[in-house]
Order: sequence, then C-alpha cells, then structure tokens
Amino acid sequence: MKAALDLLHAKLGDFKPRFGIVLGSGLGSLVDQIEDPIRISYTDVPGFPVSAVSGHAGEVVAGRLGGVLVIMLSGRVHFYERGDANAMRAPIEVLKELGVETLILTNSAGSLREDLAPGSVMQITDHINYSGINPLIGEESDRRFVGMTSAYDAALAEAMRAAAAKTGTPLSQGVYMWFSGPSFETPAEIRMARILGADAVGMSTVPEVIIARMLGLRVAAASVITNYGAGMTGSELSHEETKDMAPIGGARLAAILKEMIAAGGSKA
Repeated sequence: MKAALDLLHAKLGDFKPRFGIVLGSGLGSLVDQIEDPIRISYTDVPGFPVSAVSGHAGEVVAGRLGGVLVIMLSGRVHFYERGDANAMRAPIEVLKELGVETLILTNSAGSLREDLAPGSVMQITDHINYSGINPLIGEESDRRFVGMTSAYDAALAEAMRAAAAKTGTPLSQGVYMWFSGPSFETPAEIRMARILGADAVGMSTVPEVIIARMLGLRVAAASVITNYGAGMTGSELSHEETKDMAPIGGARLAAILKEMIAAGGSKA
C-alpha cells in the first residue's frame, strides 16, 4: 500500500479525486472522455494486479471528467484469471487512500430480457452472487461482516437516472448476477438466472462492490449490454462479440457518467 501510494503521489502530486471508476471489458474508450489525462501502467504500481484479458488496458488514468477530478482503473483482474476474488482489493484500497469517496463500477454483460438489447445500458440496482465466492473470506477482522442491503447507494442511483434523463440517454435498471466464468453460461443456466430474478449476467463487479462497501465507499454500477444470454438467439457467445459491442453502449454510458459526475462535483 505505502509503495503504491508513494509512486502515485509522486506521479499525481496533490491530485485528490472524489470519484473512482473501474472500466470493464471493451470500455477503455471511456478514458477518451478524461481531460488532461495522466496515465500510469499497472505494471509500474507496486501491488497492482495485471490482467491478461484482451480489452483491459491495465492502467491508472487520472484527470478531469465534466470538470471534476476523477481517477480511473482502466481494466480489472477477474476471479477466473487466478481464482482470487480479492484481486482488486489493493487498487480499491489505494483509491480510497487517495481521497475517493464514490466508486463507479462498469462492466460488459449479457442480457436476460428481450427489451434489453445489445448496445443498451443497465443501471445495476442489486446483485445475485451466484458464484458463492466472497472476497472477504479470510479477512480476520469483524469488517468482513458487511451489510449489503444498500450495496448500491440510492442517492447515486437517482443521480445516474437524472443524468441519463438530462442527456437523453436511455437507461434501464436491473439485477446483475455474477457467474465465476471464464466459460459463458449455458442455456439452462440462463433460464435459471431469469427465474431467480436476474436481468443481466457477467463475470465481474460483485467482488469489487463487496470490497468497496467494506471500505466505506459509496457505490454505483452499470452494465453495458453486449449480447443476449445463451440460448436466447441460437447463436454462440464469444469474447470478440463483447469487445465489438461494448463501445456502442460505452459511448452512451460515457455521456451519463460525465453528466452525473459533473452534477455531483458541483455539489461538493
């Protein structure tokens, strides 16, 4: 932690962001919205994990979004890469130490609803941890007993919806179900997920929400829909489809987040 903070302080000076953003698969184009960006590779930051998944740049990007100081984690490490649900803990802890109060998580996800088409954006209102894995397993303090009733901050959720309305960007709401991956779900698993109340499925985000809430950060999250779930169209799923479709919804999500952060920053 100290080595990572020392390096980032040396690179960023007295930069004190209130907002942190984690970018999912194929959503690196959101970085283009950052004004006067300072880029630092994960490989240069002690303790930061490096993803081997295509579509994840693996860099810290600091600057302004909508005139407000933000810091982005462009790329994440997933549970399926190493079997470690705690992989993103160090970067999130570092963001908190830098001054981040609000963490906005993004991902690419598969839709379970006919009206939630590829290219659309879904605000995550709750999640189902179907994997049964928890990043706080092994945590020795009572901090591990994290309440998740309000995992997704209500005021931030309202701010996201208001930003979508102001920019004229369609924004759906729904429940995200976390599967461990890396294989995609089967048609039977998708049918099960729909019965259990999920609206989208994916392979990330949930561990980061749990970690962030343990650290006392406010959380908002959104999925860019890149495909329909297995068995809904008859076509096979692929990571290439995810990367191809993510920028379409990513542009819509960028408009929402820029307005949301600008409005939130003006109230600081």
